[in-house]
Amino acid sequence: QVHLVESGGGLVQPGGSLRLSCAASGNIFSISAMGWYRPAPGKERELVAVSSTRFGSPNYADSVKGRFTVSRDNAKNTVYLQMNSLKPEDTAVYYCNAYAPTGPKGINYWGKGTLVTVSS
Repeated sequence: QVHLVESGGGLVQPGGSLRLSCAASGNIFSISAMGWYRPAPGKERELVAVSSTRFGSPNYADSVKGRFTVSRDNAKNTVYLQMNSLKPEDTAVYYCNAYAPTGPKGINYWGKGTLVTVSS
């Protein structure tokens, strides 16, 4: 079992920056990827950014490329999302995700989410 706790959300003006953090605990050695998701029209959640130990480069949604950066501190079991040049359409609850390739389909773990509001 993996437990995820997010922090760093809040209210920011358009063009501003925020950094989200997600600390993992529990069976962290099973995790192969960590990232961030947010709700999207027609989907429960869409990928924002993910950092995988299996693939070299992080993966980003087209809508955030060049503005958001995902990074991991393995010593702290923490994944970060640096969000710059924020836009009102980035307003959402951001969920931390950890994926463990365990069993036939793998296991996705989720945090409770942290709210980001971009507004003037």
